[in-house]
Amino acid sequence: MRKIMKKSIIFLGLFLVMFGWVIKSNVQASTPIELYDNVWRLINTKYVDQTNNEQDWGKWRHKYDNVIKSEDDAYVAIDTMVASLNDPYTKFLNPKEFADETGSIKGSLKGIGIQIGVKDGKLMVIAPIEDTPAEKAGLMADDEILSIDGKSTKGITVDKAADQIRGEEGTQVTLLIKRKDMEPKEYTITRAEIEIKSVSQKVPDNIKIPSDISYIRLSSFISRNASKEFADILNNSQNKKAFIVDLRSNPGGLLSNAIYISDMFLDGGAIVSTVDRDGYKETQKATRGVLTTKPVVILLNKGSASASEIFSGAMKDNKRAVLVGTQSFGKGLVQEINKLPNNSGINITIQKYLTPNGTDIHKKGITPDIIVDLTEENIKNKDDAQLKKAIEVAQSLASGNYVVSK
Repeated sequence: MRKIMKKSIIFLGLFLVMFGWVIKSNVQASTPIELYDNVWRLINTKYVDQTNNEQDWGKWRHKYDNVIKSEDDAYVAIDTMVASLNDPYTKFLNPKEFADETGSIKGSLKGIGIQIGVKDGKLMVIAPIEDTPAEKAGLMADDEILSIDGKSTKGITVDKAADQIRGEEGTQVTLLIKRKDMEPKEYTITRAEIEIKSVSQKVPDNIKIPSDISYIRLSSFISRNASKEFADILNNSQNKKAFIVDLRSNPGGLLSNAIYISDMFLDGGAIVSTVDRDGYKETQKATRGVLTTKPVVILLNKGSASASEIFSGAMKDNKRAVLVGTQSFGKGLVQEINKLPNNSGINITIQKYLTPNGTDIHKKGITPDIIVDLTEENIKNKDDAQLKKAIEVAQSLASGNYVVSK
């Protein structure tokens, strides 16, 4: 990203799938019409596709001059203009959305510490985060949330539910919880600042990891603490013979984390290349020195995106790891996040990226060396066939006898 790169990020799903995050500040006071024009100019000079989706970008500059009277008017006009690019990764962020995103990077948020989702129309607890108010209150995976502060959750979206559950540190939220074979029960929980941990060694149920293999679950690259957490585990695992890095359903995060973590395994060589709107190509190379030379197995699935693909692509092309699982998501674009007046922001796709071998994985993904699907029966029985295969491969690599049964 030449000299402008400060932070880059790659993420998917609840985070959106992004690759680059460069935080640029454009925070001088402005009127709503100036806010709109600021966004127009940023896209005009930065967007990776100089044709702006094969349209006359100039037509948008003064299109709403007589319509925009308030910030809300500007937001609607900006959303309409940005939508014309037909790029899901170039997106305007209102002040709350921008604050949520920057909070994720800082590795903290204010709430009770649960992951939530909608299943069969019901708002469910996916999992409480370790050592948070939600876990301490006794919330469990698969709990159904019937109401939030007395308001029914019927038909609610995940985003709206998250807005209602989050709040200032020290305030309280009351959830009506229904658990299987139990009467609904109210839980009043005090919100706190929640530290987001991206790295864990917690092993999935029904799986036993051999004592000489280190299992590392990397759930996201988004927290700026992720690379340090990862390095700490590597440094404390020098007696292990092999590593399994689980990137399944990892939506991505900071580009810097993907580069730093790749650098922990690579003794030289390219990690990733980026190409901007002018065709300028810049290659990031491993330079920091390896933390381990032990064999590595990486687990992927269709939810492994962006930064996950940077890391796994670098490891695969440099022949430093064996990839196991299913095809990854296929997110090969870089976004820059610009901070705007009134603390809003705009994510702009400014580059595409290539793996060390020059492969463009956008909308294609990365193919593992060993394809292992999880069947419905596997999932029902909590039989993690992918991790079992990764263990088998890691043991073969550690013994110097890499033979994998088909």
